[in-house]
Amino acid sequence: MQSVLLSLSFLMMSAWGLQAEDLKSPNGRLAMHFEVDGMGCPVYTLSYKGKPVIKRSRLGLEAEGFSLREGFQLQKAETATFDETWKPVWGEVSSIRNHYNELAVTLHQPKDDRTIRIRFRLYDDGLGFRYEFPEQKNLVYFVIKDEYSEFAMAGDHKAFWIPGDYDTQEYDYTESHLSEIRKLMKAAVTFNTSQTPFSPTGVQTALMMKSADGLYINLHEAALVDYPCMSLELDDKTMTFRSWLTPDAQGKKGYMQTPCQSPWRTIMVSDDAREILASKLTLNLNEPCALKDVSWIKPVKYIGVWWEMITGKSTWAYTNDLLSVHIGVTDYTKVKPNGTHAANNDKVRRYIDFAAKHGFDQVLVEGWNIGWEDWFGHSKDYVFDFLTPYPDFDIKALNEYAHSKGVKLMMHHETSASIRNYERHMEEAYQLMNKYGYNAVKSGYVGNIIPRGEHHYGQWMINHYLYAVKKAAEHHIMVNAHEAVRPTGLCRTYPNLIGNEAARGTEYESFGGNKPFHTTILPFTRLMGGPMDYTPGIFETRIKNVNPENNSFVHSTLARQLALFVTMYSPLQMAADLPENYERFMDAFQFIKDVAVDWDDSKYLEAEPGRYITVARKAKGTNNWFVGCTASENGHMANISFDFLDPKRKYTATIYADGPTAHYEKNPQAYTIKKMTVTNKSRLTLRAASGGGFAISIIEQ
Repeated sequence: MQSVLLSLSFLMMSAWGLQAEDLKSPNGRLAMHFEVDGMGCPVYTLSYKGKPVIKRSRLGLEAEGFSLREGFQLQKAETATFDETWKPVWGEVSSIRNHYNELAVTLHQPKDDRTIRIRFRLYDDGLGFRYEFPEQKNLVYFVIKDEYSEFAMAGDHKAFWIPGDYDTQEYDYTESHLSEIRKLMKAAVTFNTSQTPFSPTGVQTALMMKSADGLYINLHEAALVDYPCMSLELDDKTMTFRSWLTPDAQGKKGYMQTPCQSPWRTIMVSDDAREILASKLTLNLNEPCALKDVSWIKPVKYIGVWWEMITGKSTWAYTNDLLSVHIGVTDYTKVKPNGTHAANNDKVRRYIDFAAKHGFDQVLVEGWNIGWEDWFGHSKDYVFDFLTPYPDFDIKALNEYAHSKGVKLMMHHETSASIRNYERHMEEAYQLMNKYGYNAVKSGYVGNIIPRGEHHYGQWMINHYLYAVKKAAEHHIMVNAHEAVRPTGLCRTYPNLIGNEAARGTEYESFGGNKPFHTTILPFTRLMGGPMDYTPGIFETRIKNVNPENNSFVHSTLARQLALFVTMYSPLQMAADLPENYERFMDAFQFIKDVAVDWDDSKYLEAEPGRYITVARKAKGTNNWFVGCTASENGHMANISFDFLDPKRKYTATIYADGPTAHYEKNPQAYTIKKMTVTNKSRLTLRAASGGGFAISIIEQ
C-alpha cells in the first residue's frame, strides 16, 4: 500500500532578490544551505546534527563553447515533501519508505539566456542532487567538457578507497587519511587486464569515510543513465573532492540533448555505521519498476563450472592445437581435445546432479561455446557468436537433463569487451536461451573495449549495459554483468538486473588474495549501489589442493565463507567451490543449503568499516532468520541480542563458528557447530577469528 503526501510552495525571485534557500531532512538532523554567490555560481553546504559534513562547495558544468558554472541568477525555487512506501521485486526488506524534502532551484544566465535546474532531495540518511537541462532555444545539443560538482570535506577524514580508473574497480581497498592518498596511490594501482588510472589523487565511488568526530560519510551516485560514470578527484590541500567524469575515445565527457538530466550525486551521513549499511537512498533516487510483468524474476542460488578454471585446474578452451579461431570457419571436429576442457557433458551432468540433490536453482557453465582458444589479448572484433557449443557440450541434451532434475542451466556470455560483436549477436543469443529454457545470463567484459579507445565507464558503454538489460527483459532473462560499471540502483527500475561484479570478488583469492578486511568494506562501498555476485563459499582455502601449481590461498576462514551469504547481500548467490570440496564438509555445507537469498527484513546489528559487520536477515515469507558476521585480520568479539525475533516464538539456532584455534592463514578450516534454543530475550557472545566470522541459522520451532 502506498501513501503519497505532496506539498508545493513556489517563490519567484528577481535578479536583485533573495539568492539563498535552506532545506532540512524530515527528521531535521540534516540541514542544507544553497545560494548563488557573487560570481553567479551555485554553492551548497550540508550539516548533520549541527556538525559540518560538506563545507561551502560549488556546483556546475563546463560545456564545449560555453560555461554552466557562473553568471547565474536564482530565478525560481520550488519546495516539496514526498512520502511513499514501495515494494521491491526482491531485496533486503519487503518494503521501502521513500521520504524526502525537496528543493528545486531554477538558475538563469541572462547573458546567454540559458537555464538549468538543480534538484536537491534531502532524506534522513543523506542528500541527493542532480542537474536538469530543460529544452530551450539556446541549449539543445551540447557536449560536456567537465562537471564541477564539489564535495568539500570538513576534515582530513579516514577513507576506504580504490584508485580512480576508467576501466576497472577490481582493486584492493586502502585505508588511509585523505591527505595520504597521493603517497599511497602508486602501490594501490595493481595490475588488471584493462585499467586506466587517471590521477594520483583520484578515487572511485562509492567512497566511504569516517571523520575524527565520529561521522560516517559516503559519496556515490544514483540512476546512472546516458551519462559517464563519476569518479572523484581530490584537492589534498583543501580536502575537496570534485566530480571527475569518464571520457570517451576523443576525450569528451558526454553528449547531451535537452531535455535531459545528470545522475544523482549522493551524500550519505550518519553517526552510526549501521545506518549507512541500511540506507535505501540510492534505490529511492531511481525510477520505479519499468517492467509490467515481473513474475519471471526469481532470486537464484547456484553452483557452477567456474572455480576450477579460475584456479587453473581446468580450461575454458577445448583444444590446445589452434593458434587462432575464425568463427563459422574453424572446424572443431578436426582438432584434438586438450583433456582439460571443463564444460563437457559428463562434468556438467555431475554438477546438475549435485545441484538437484542439494536444492540449488541453477548451474552456471563457462567455456561452453567455441572461440576460447584466442579470446583474450588480441583486440579481436568477431570473437564469439554466443550460439555454437563445443563438440563435447550437448546444449539440448544437457538442458533437458537439467530440467528433468528441476534445475536450470545459467548461460554465460563473455564478450571479451567486443561490444559491436555482442550487440550483433544479442538477439539470436537471447532467442537461443529462450529455446533451451535459460532464464539468467552471466555476461562479462574482460579486456579493453572495442570500439578501441572507449572505456568501460564512459557514456557509450553505460548506454550499452542498459541496452543489454532492457533487451534481456524482452526475453524474460535476468542479467548478472561482470566487468561492467558499478551499480547505481538501477535494479529498482529494471529488477532483472539481478547482479553485478564491479569489484574484486572471490576469484582474486586465486590470483594472490584479497586483504582480510575486504569483506568488511565492500558493503559500505560497492554494495551501496546494488548487489554483488561475490561468489562466496570456498571451503578448500589452499588453492594448491585444487591446482598444485597455484600457491594462492583464500584470506578467510571457512566459517566466514558461510557468513558471506548473509553479509554480502545479493539475490544471486553462488556456492563457488567444487562439489567434492563441499562433500568433505557436509555439516558446514548445510548452512549454504539452508540460507535464503530473498528477505523480508534485515537488521544490521554491529558495523565498523574495515573491522566487522554483523547482520541478521529474515527469510522471505517465513519466521526464520539468518545471521552472518565478517571480521578483519583483527578478529571481533560480537555481542548479539536476539531482540529482533518474534517475542511469542521459540527458535532453534544452529551456530557455525570459528574454532578456538581458527585463523584465516594458519588454520582456516577450524570450525565448530552447535545448536541451542533462543528467544527474543536471548543474548550471545561469539568470537570471530582473524579473517574469520560466523553464521547462524535461526529456525522457528
